Amino acid sequence: MKLPLRHIVDHLVWSTHGTVWAVWSLTPAGSRYMPDRTRDEITAQVTSLVRSLPGRARLLGLSARIDAGEVVAATLDGVDYRRHEAWAEVAEAQLRLLAGDHLDEPVDMYRRTLWLAVPLPVLGGRGQWQATAGTVWSELAGLLGLPPSPVGVGEVAEYRERAAQVEAELSAGIALRAATPAEIVWIHQHAVGRGLDAELLGEAERSPMRGSRMSGGVLRSPSHADLGHVRLLEGGRPDSAAQDGPGRTGRTGRGRGSGGGMLGSVAGRRWLQVDSEVGTSYQAHLALAEIPRAFTAVGGEFFAELERLPFAVDWVVDLTTLPSEKVLAAVTKKKRDLVDQADQYAARRATGLPDALHDAADDLGELGARASRSSVEVEVQSVTALTVWGTTPAECDQRAAALQARLKGANYRLVRPVGGQEDLFTLSLPAAVTPPAVRQYVQHELGEDWAMHGALYGQSFGDPTGAMVGYSQDIGTISPVLLNIADAPVRNASASFALAGDLGGGKSTLLKLITGSVVDRGGRAIAIDRTKSREWARFARTAAPGRCQIVDAATADMSIDPLRVFADPDAGARYALSYLTVQLGVGAMTEHGALLKTAVKQAATAPDRSMALVLDALEEMALEDSARGQRAASLVEWLRVAADEPLAAAVFDPTLPPLDLTGDLTSDFVVITTTGLTLPPREAATNPELLRSQPLEALIGRAVLYLIAAIARETAFTDPRFTLLPLDEAYWLTSSAEGQALIDEIVYDGRKHGAGVGLGCHDVLELGTSTTQGLLAYRFLARTADPTLAARGLAWLGLPSDDEDLLRMVTTDLSPYGKPERAGEFLARDPRMNIGRFKVLIPDLRRITDGIHTTPTTPHTQPAPDPSRYEPAATGGIR
Repeated sequence: MKLPLRHIVDHLVWSTHGTVWAVWSLTPAGSRYMPDRTRDEITAQVTSLVRSLPGRARLLGLSARIDAGEVVAATLDGVDYRRHEAWAEVAEAQLRLLAGDHLDEPVDMYRRTLWLAVPLPVLGGRGQWQATAGTVWSELAGLLGLPPSPVGVGEVAEYRERAAQVEAELSAGIALRAATPAEIVWIHQHAVGRGLDAELLGEAERSPMRGSRMSGGVLRSPSHADLGHVRLLEGGRPDSAAQDGPGRTGRTGRGRGSGGGMLGSVAGRRWLQVDSEVGTSYQAHLALAEIPRAFTAVGGEFFAELERLPFAVDWVVDLTTLPSEKVLAAVTKKKRDLVDQADQYAARRATGLPDALHDAADDLGELGARASRSSVEVEVQSVTALTVWGTTPAECDQRAAALQARLKGANYRLVRPVGGQEDLFTLSLPAAVTPPAVRQYVQHELGEDWAMHGALYGQSFGDPTGAMVGYSQDIGTISPVLLNIADAPVRNASASFALAGDLGGGKSTLLKLITGSVVDRGGRAIAIDRTKSREWARFARTAAPGRCQIVDAATADMSIDPLRVFADPDAGARYALSYLTVQLGVGAMTEHGALLKTAVKQAATAPDRSMALVLDALEEMALEDSARGQRAASLVEWLRVAADEPLAAAVFDPTLPPLDLTGDLTSDFVVITTTGLTLPPREAATNPELLRSQPLEALIGRAVLYLIAAIARETAFTDPRFTLLPLDEAYWLTSSAEGQALIDEIVYDGRKHGAGVGLGCHDVLELGTSTTQGLLAYRFLARTADPTLAARGLAWLGLPSDDEDLLRMVTTDLSPYGKPERAGEFLARDPRMNIGRFKVLIPDLRRITDGIHTTPTTPHTQPAPDPSRYEPAATGGIR
């Protein structure tokens, strides 16, 4: 194969045909679920980019293969896996899964990469002469085995300046990044080695090699001759099956010999066999031959449709742009031609003009009107080639047929030309000349129409590094979803998140998976478990054996008296007053609230401060013969009703040992269980009469739960490690003003202290104020069968709440009822405002799988884990 590359300097490529190209990398934007406003913004940016092109360009959308090792390396990034062996164990399990240890072959994973190549104008007459001389020398050098012709330092400087000027004009529409020499070589290697074990893009992104260097005032290029050691066979050879030896194997390790199309007629073998040192690649190249006459912004995104196929697809668009004045001149000429045709039909036929002439006249009229509206509008003449590949010619044929059928449904016609496969293949090579034969597939559109095809749309959701929590369902091939909650504060984003959805929708499982990853990666979690089954305590014991502590707040064997627990008297007094106002149902700004504050301040300044001293202070006030004394007496009576109950003994009994925040709560995974504490109904929070009529145990439970959450918050804010507070079924805190204020404080200030809260709810309204809902960086929506709740969840994600397709997805197509293999599906949004759908993937480790699920194995029972299979829990504070 003739190699089009001569020299590569930075992102500039000197071709063997005398042209110098500049190559940039583009970042996909948006997602499948982006709102109309975002879609319009991206379309406007692409339109601006197209209008700024200097006449010609080539846009490539390549599917870069992702190796299992790359994914696992991303999960280990920033983690000392030698010290945190638990996370190394998770990474090893994920590597086994992605490497296909349990499958017949490795998992095929790809990511979409976008590249823009623009040929730069030649440097006047001298530049034209140099280009011609370089072309002639390249031909001779190829025959004689000589190095490529040198390029002087002045020419390099001039082309760098022109490339910078072009980049300044293009970057007004969209961000560009100059490609590296290794990346440009990777584009070539990818084209010849599709489906094989060629170099990974991740390796090329980090490589400093492949670039030419200045020596003696001229460019000296490293040898690129090996890139041209490629044999192209149009349709292969009928006898190649017998000749494919063991050396011609792909990365799956299977032979390349079989394929039904190989033994058929020449016309039936419409694929390209590419032989290189890495093996044999079977590729099918298709050209876009027809597009719809009219389409909407959503219906015209055929490039985005390619991402949903169950196999990778490459595409390349060869672009030529014409200014509006040339467009109007061409429209005028075509109108004259139509008038002539109309006159001819009128003279020969009495039945009137054919419909095709009417349609053509309408199209020309609309085209002329739109082109004349803006002097910067351009006509885009595009040749679009799409490429699929397979391990055999038969698989290649099947994928090509599936691609044609998929786009045919949207009125896009693809052709797979016999004898034209090599021409279409050439378009994807860096700096290659456009073969004349492909011009027969030119499509004519205005710039704003071409922009609506979605060439630059993305399907990304999640973080570049972090824990692998699942895989995307928006992409047909496997695309892992990573989340790095603990890294959000470092990136100036909130680490707080919430999960909303129905019972059994997978919220608790995902919340535990995220919590477990935080703990295993070196962070910390303090969970409050209010379930009767103690599910979070069970999960902590199995997922973090030897690194967890369980504190049972309802058994009153340890004091959680805020005046005794908090080392800072002011912090203790603040939480003590808030606890008492919640417990007694009095306002902080009332006369009773003022008395409580005085008593708390007096108790907090005592040497042996405790909540019992608050009662003593109120009793002293009650001895006064005044209205103040009467109010104090009422508070004493109310408070003794609660203090005498066993459930409140953990707060008021001064003989209990206090919880040590610097000792008892220093384990990686702390779970405070509250089984036995009941709560008033949510309606009571806004109805004082209903709240006063609640059972005493419910009122005590409400206040004690608030205090526990406050202790967890204070501990999280003072720990130098990232600390996550998972609060499942968050309504028990947000149902009170004090609990809502506490959650607000964590959400508002958690980023500054390296902490975050994970909230589980059934309705986003349970998250509290609209401000709190809006500040949550990560948002997850599970199956929500009720349309009203589903609509609120969609609006919370930033999606239209009245979209019928989205409502149908959330109500019926996320983790459908009765299909356990579909469990754990979510629609979610990350801090970058990317929205995606993914399925949770739990690591295949028994210490995680045994305690993470909440679905009972029988209608009434759920077996507890066998403690003998795990290490003994840590002592000291374990209950």
